[in-house]
Amino acid sequence: MAARNRQPYKPINRRNYSPSSSSYSNSTKSHIPKHSNPNSDNSRITHVNKTTSRRWDNDDSSRNNGDDDNQDFPTLVGTCPFMCPVEERERRERLRDLAVFERLHGNPAKTSPTLAVKKFCRTISTKDVQACDVRPVPVLEDTLNYLLNLLHSSDRPFEVVHDFIFDRTRSIRQDLSMQNVVNDQVIRMYERMVKFHIVSYHLLHKSSGTPNTASMCHLNAEQLMKALTTLFNMYEANRASQSICHNEAEFCSVYLLLHLGSDNQGEPLSLWFRRIRSPIMKSREMCFARRILRYYRLGNYKQFIRSAEEEASFLQYCIIEPYINEVRILALSCVSYGGYKLQPYPLVHLSKLLMMKESDIESLCIDCGLEISSDETEKGLLTNKQSVMSKPPRGLQKYYPMDSERIERLCGEILNL
Repeated sequence: MAARNRQPYKPINRRNYSPSSSSYSNSTKSHIPKHSNPNSDNSRITHVNKTTSRRWDNDDSSRNNGDDDNQDFPTLVGTCPFMCPVEERERRERLRDLAVFERLHGNPAKTSPTLAVKKFCRTISTKDVQACDVRPVPVLEDTLNYLLNLLHSSDRPFEVVHDFIFDRTRSIRQDLSMQNVVNDQVIRMYERMVKFHIVSYHLLHKSSGTPNTASMCHLNAEQLMKALTTLFNMYEANRASQSICHNEAEFCSVYLLLHLGSDNQGEPLSLWFRRIRSPIMKSREMCFARRILRYYRLGNYKQFIRSAEEEASFLQYCIIEPYINEVRILALSCVSYGGYKLQPYPLVHLSKLLMMKESDIESLCIDCGLEISSDETEKGLLTNKQSVMSKPPRGLQKYYPMDSERIERLCGEILNL
């Protein structure tokens, strides 16, 4: 009965398509990086006839340099039973092109079907790919399970683990795109891959601000936006009547929270809001994200920190956390400039206001070039009306955790993907 009542999916008419369309597909189009292939439109859904396939994630289908926008690609059903095709595995053994997680007994020239995972290939041509080179959905899901298990089973630094999973999940998205598979199982896989990028967003920002880490943060944010775009397109294409998917509201709120940064040059959110369905817009997750965005832009540091501590889900907190330090620095500035010079502000009060340990408050004040003193009871005090206050660059800011039992429990979910 559900299949009988389902509304048929209508393809986008490019000639008549306008920004007021209800589709998600155009909502994040402007977030495609400047250095990406100009012929590749990650947010586009191309509807074709029975003998061709629909491109769900064009960034990961990796076209040639030619203009493939108007070309039809044959429908492909993968038959590779391994995480990595045999031909690729043997070639990479000869070239000693094996990641540390793929080496059999540490040998850089030897691997096995249970270790090797297909690499992402940017220059692949869909017309020349054979079915034996593409993994079917069950194999892709097993591969994804294997990759995400590395997050908590490996003793290597997170940056090393992230770099491996980052590339291999792009390859999974590439295989899904070539096979034109859209169903609940694939949507769940995409949700897990988006969660991986969100967790990486959280952990990479906590790492030291080295050039390599900064580059990884940028690339991860780029792929997070692309994976979110494809996920939104799949929600829309797989939608039955006016229903919404179980996790759709939370992932929409994540997209909204990604606009906290001033470096986000996407379309105005007012246009994106017009395409969001009313049940999603009224959801608890979206209402929270809109409040957080408003508090941040208004400089309401007290409500920003309090709301984040009381209401944020784990995924939402991963996006919010890098901005908490910025809000704390704003709070120090307001307290220092707005306080009475002869009445220093107790650090113990600041620690409660900013939800930090008192020792971390002292370190943050020193990072900002503020002087602190102590009273007769040796309690720390922040001297007001200080003329010099320096804000550490975002990439070099030291990470100070939020002093909250609830947030500690949330962060315990970090590997639950």
